Amino acid sequence: MTAGRSLRTRLALGYAAGVYAAGIFVLVLVLVPLTSVDAGTPVGGPPSPVTTGEGPGIGLTRLLAGSAVALVVLIPVALALGWFVAGRFLRPLRAITAAARDISAGDLHRRLDLGEPADELTELGRTLDDLFARLQASFDAQRHFVANASHELRTPLAGLRTLLEVALADPDADADDLRAACEEALALGGHQERLVRALLVLATGERGVSRMETFDLGEVVEGVLAARRDQAAERGVDLAGETARAVLAGDPGLVESLVANLVDNAVRHNGAGGHVRVAARTSGAHVTLTVVNSGPVVPGDQIERLFQPFQRLAPDRDGRRDGHGLGLAIVGAVARAHRAALDVRARPEGGLSVVVRFAAGPPAR
Repeated sequence: MTAGRSLRTRLALGYAAGVYAAGIFVLVLVLVPLTSVDAGTPVGGPPSPVTTGEGPGIGLTRLLAGSAVALVVLIPVALALGWFVAGRFLRPLRAITAAARDISAGDLHRRLDLGEPADELTELGRTLDDLFARLQASFDAQRHFVANASHELRTPLAGLRTLLEVALADPDADADDLRAACEEALALGGHQERLVRALLVLATGERGVSRMETFDLGEVVEGVLAARRDQAAERGVDLAGETARAVLAGDPGLVESLVANLVDNAVRHNGAGGHVRVAARTSGAHVTLTVVNSGPVVPGDQIERLFQPFQRLAPDRDGRRDGHGLGLAIVGAVARAHRAALDVRARPEGGLSVVVRFAAGPPAR
């Protein structure tokens, strides 16, 4: 409120100064010709009635005194007029401030809706409405994400507690039973650890790229494929890669997470006898990563949903859900952080075709 009064005071003083300067200018325009008339009267000639005050005219002395009084009276008039005009101009701004304060307090569904007339303040209101809409969508997504993350983290913790309680409550449990319970507890702990790691990667990707390095995407792809060939072979999936020198600038760790999640998703949601093809190459001003996999048919209208956190299309081929529903969400976050174009299409014969286009970086040293 103090800042508003300060701005109104400054505007009022500015308007008052303008009005006062205009009054002085008008008086100068009137008095200068009269002074020149007095100065032009011949020596020894009859004085002008304008300067003597005789006849119907007004004397110069009286006119100067009246002008001085008018200038003194003009000061409060100019200040009052400036204060009124400043208040009229600042009234929409005060309305915007009050509405924005109420919206920021928690009512994100409210909008300014200034309407007409279309001026700079109306444009400011529309810009704020767009900002509030984006904030509302962001907060809704954040609340949804927190709720889902809490559920996903609570499930393995509840399972682990139930497992330990059952093992401890069994008076006939021998060493083998306790060992089996411990092994299952370790498996649940590993699942939870992978989930927390995936959440951290997702948060890092949504935060953006904090460090830019020049690296070869082909080397990253080769490392990811080498680490997952055994897993693909166990599932009966043919994992093949075609890499060439593809230099880009970005965060190598985040890009490796993107590649790893795409490959893991392609292998996990596949079947015996299926295939996964990964390619990294430079195409003009872009570095392109392509991952094509076979698998079940994916409805085209479900693709966008799969890139939201904790969204799964169906259980894995063995009936389990050993994924977290975060893989494609991480891919989307990392792609946005690197301003990469993401093209995802469902293949008619089953599976997905994912193409990520990065901006090519300078040659690696």
